[in-house]
Amino acid sequence: MKKVIFALFGLLICTMVWAISSPVDLLQNTSNQLISALQQNQATLRTKPQIVYHIVNQILLPHVDVMSMSSKALGREAWLRASPMQRQAFAQQFVTLLIRTYSSALAQYTNERVNFLPIRGDYTNQPRVQVNSIIVRESGSSINLSYRMTRVGGQWMLYDFSVDGVSIIESFRSQFVEELQHSGINGLINKLAQHNNQSD
Repeated sequence: MKKVIFALFGLLICTMVWAISSPVDLLQNTSNQLISALQQNQATLRTKPQIVYHIVNQILLPHVDVMSMSSKALGREAWLRASPMQRQAFAQQFVTLLIRTYSSALAQYTNERVNFLPIRGDYTNQPRVQVNSIIVRESGSSINLSYRMTRVGGQWMLYDFSVDGVSIIESFRSQFVEELQHSGINGLINKLAQHNNQSD
């Protein structure tokens, strides 16, 4: 779990943004936005989690392909069976779950560094790309974090990320399987909503 928390911190300080430069340059340049916001609110981050939620929603969320991420988390078969209303409801609760579950990592920032690696090969005409990075802790230990991005309307958007080769979105999907089998998608949505409300 600690690896996941540090990984998500790395994800959050590296907003997925505009396709006006290479994905690596964009990740590196825009990471300062969130770090600056955290530093400005450092005194209240741990006591007022709503501040972290707001920062994430303002800086990160507009650059996430929410529906692609949600469909991957729910699973192809369940996603295809779901109605448009169910898809929207699940996406809303799932994204909220991601934010609520890991926002505590932002309040515990201790000068971790994120080093981005060059993208291998020519990705100019590729619809998707993976950006690899290494998160270096103050202790000197490191975590391999990969960002999977897709082009949407001329922009690079995040749709998955992996920690040491393990997809976080697929990990969530494995947790949802049992609830889907027992209660269906509406049951899963209700369970997520209940969990999210308890986290308020």
